[in-house]
Amino acid sequence: MPAHSSLITIMEKAARKAAPRLRRDFNEVEALQVSRKGPADFVSAADNAAEQTIREVLMQARPDWGYVMEEIGEKKGQNGRFRWIVDPLDGTTNFLHGVPHFAVSIAVEDAEAGPGGTIVAGLVYQPLTDESFWAEKGKGAWLQDRRLRVSARRDLADSLIATGIPFMGHGDMARFESILHAVAPEVSGIRRFGSAALDLAWVAAGRFDGFWESDLKLWDVAAGILLVREAGGFISDFRGGDRAVERGEIIAASDAIHSRLHRLIAGALRG
Repeated sequence: MPAHSSLITIMEKAARKAAPRLRRDFNEVEALQVSRKGPADFVSAADNAAEQTIREVLMQARPDWGYVMEEIGEKKGQNGRFRWIVDPLDGTTNFLHGVPHFAVSIAVEDAEAGPGGTIVAGLVYQPLTDESFWAEKGKGAWLQDRRLRVSARRDLADSLIATGIPFMGHGDMARFESILHAVAPEVSGIRRFGSAALDLAWVAAGRFDGFWESDLKLWDVAAGILLVREAGGFISDFRGGDRAVERGEIIAASDAIHSRLHRLIAGALRG
């Protein structure tokens, strides 16, 4: 196992500092103050508190860096090169309904590492299970001190695939149904757990064999994309290109499963 870099140490410190409040509020979910951001899109007091805690830790460590955070928004940094990408509570709807499946997602983007910027470090932390999935560009993906590799399965018929389902005010249900009708008969199962960050971390860990979803935001997937790539997996948009973040759509899987899953999804969209 490589030693934690200073970046991973900072990110883990931020996530773990926010975790106790998230765990406490999760156990008192009925008493949470909740406001609506939009149709079926909620923000809770816990969400805001976690983001503020994470922001304080990150900015104390790197005060000249910029950031983009789900609730606070975007701020340019004096550095001009690096920025934090943060989702303090990915799976807010799960959280508010007492479903124990949500995570903190933190990533670092380097504007000079590639065209349009490149994610160079990422962490997905599950406060309830104390699982810390982390990756650095070129150093592999890890769960605590265990190296992660994507699933070795090669047949779709043996594969468990994760997805996200459109909901009120979000996504294209007709498009999703076309893809679902193409994929479902070819795989052993499809799951929708409600946290894209954890879905991608679980692809990296080999728990899921593949994942697809659309209508995603940068903070939903930034850390997870790096986890999958560093675990030996492939990321693309629905067309098989490299514009997953730009298009807000993603296919993630091992090489063998990705090629098969992509053919099914692309065929459904053409049909």
